[in-house]
Amino acid sequence: MNRMNPAHPANWAAFATDEPDLAQKVEDRFGGFTHHTLATLRKDGSPRTTGLEVRFLHGELWLGMMPNSLKALDLRRDPRFALQANPGPGTEMAGGDVRISGRAIEVDDPTTKAAYVKEVEPPQPFHLFRTELTEVVRTYVEDDTFLVVEIWKPGEPVRALRRK
Repeated sequence: MNRMNPAHPANWAAFATDEPDLAQKVEDRFGGFTHHTLATLRKDGSPRTTGLEVRFLHGELWLGMMPNSLKALDLRRDPRFALQANPGPGTEMAGGDVRISGRAIEVDDPTTKAAYVKEVEPPQPFHLFRTELTEVVRTYVEDDTFLVVEIWKPGEPVRALRRK
């Protein structure tokens, strides 16, 4: 495995190269539904949760938002975020519960935004953020016996915790 240097930001491509199996499970989980939950920090430091569509394109995890939405303004002020995949209907959570934490960096480069528009066709104008990952977590039930929590952080191998 190619262990990343924790001093450098980890984009989606770096994570997927380092941990391809977990990355595929996370992408599949997010691909199962359109809308997911984003947590940002308000001006006063309290959490804000909102719905969001995400895209995995060209080695990046992208967050697109309406102009001047509160979540976009939150990320401009403090780039830290947490993103949770839609759990779906019922309680089975096929593929497990998946969460990603990191920093969202706004992209203003016209060429990058144009390439995103060409693929995604979002309503315009819009804010576009690329992500730098600080943690990816997948939680699932194994053999109807164990609760398994897989945790990845840049520069570290995936840790798996099992609880009975």
